[in-house]
Amino acid sequence: MYSDIENVRKWGSWNFSNSNPLIIAGPCSAESEQQVLNTAKKLKANGKVDIFRSGIWKPRTRPGQFEGIGHQALEWLQNMRKEVGLPFVVEVANSHHVEHALAASADALWIGARTTVNPFYVQEIAESLKGTKIPLLVKNPIHSDLGLWIGAFERFDKSGIKNLAAVHRGFYASNSAPYRNDPKWEISFDLRRLAPEIPIICDPSHIAGTSGLVEQIAQVAMDIQMDGLMIEVHPDPNQALSDAEQQITPKQLESLLESLTTKSKYVTPLELQKLISEQRKILDNLDSRVVKLLEKRMKIVDELGHIKANNKAGIFQMERWFDLLKQRGSQARELGLNEDFINDLFQIIHKYSVEHQTGIYQGLRSDE
Repeated sequence: MYSDIENVRKWGSWNFSNSNPLIIAGPCSAESEQQVLNTAKKLKANGKVDIFRSGIWKPRTRPGQFEGIGHQALEWLQNMRKEVGLPFVVEVANSHHVEHALAASADALWIGARTTVNPFYVQEIAESLKGTKIPLLVKNPIHSDLGLWIGAFERFDKSGIKNLAAVHRGFYASNSAPYRNDPKWEISFDLRRLAPEIPIICDPSHIAGTSGLVEQIAQVAMDIQMDGLMIEVHPDPNQALSDAEQQITPKQLESLLESLTTKSKYVTPLELQKLISEQRKILDNLDSRVVKLLEKRMKIVDELGHIKANNKAGIFQMERWFDLLKQRGSQARELGLNEDFINDLFQIIHKYSVEHQTGIYQGLRSDE
């Protein structure tokens, strides 16, 4: 699948170096033509920005918030491209947006998280893009549903759209602190495993939710070999009409890109490699012991399942569950472990324990 997906660095006439990450930068929203031009000139002077990004249609959670200038702002972006020389990418959420963006000869489009989550929206956009070769960036859906993300690529691929890339912008979680969106890096690993041809670009701004964390997240993205970064940059973030807290200034972007360590720049000293290897061996040994302990635990779960089934007792017992969380949470605090981590771990353990016992119930009923 996706064997004919174009490499992100070969899109159109753009000439990007394979040794550096693709850098997409610009304000969350186009607020005025002067703001667009001023930002673009500073980004162009930086010398490392490949594509200018700006939202012109902004999906807001509640009415009354700034929802973007609309298609009129496309003229600002066209003028910016002509004067500054940066290609531009805009977000589209329906066929109406696509029509305006194509008429303005946008260099690329992106699909937002709120759009990716709905297959009807995705199919509508895929139909409206048939016959075009415009590059398309697809952000992950709001929730950590890899199937929806993969499904979006499949719809675009079937419509003949080959210039595709993914944008990892994190996922909603009830407790994502200290981030706005939980990175869940493992989702991007799964995407790369299932569709290795699709480049993955990281959006540190939406993961962070605050400017102070953008650089840290960008470095993690480079450490796990993502193909680029999509960063929100505003000349005066305090005055931004949307997502003010997570935008950085052009000067801060310059500093970030200067300090960024990419794989091509970073060489691990032999002494450090040896030390890391030794510690990994210890971790591997501990991980093996953890799995064996889980095996023993599951055998007890199996015995409990048969006892409950034979005596027609309920599988899930709320008081026991709350007591388990309380005990393990208390133990985590005593040991200096993150309580949320231990809670999440036992949520997963408990989920599969319940599933196993449910299977025992169903098996006994089928034998009756």
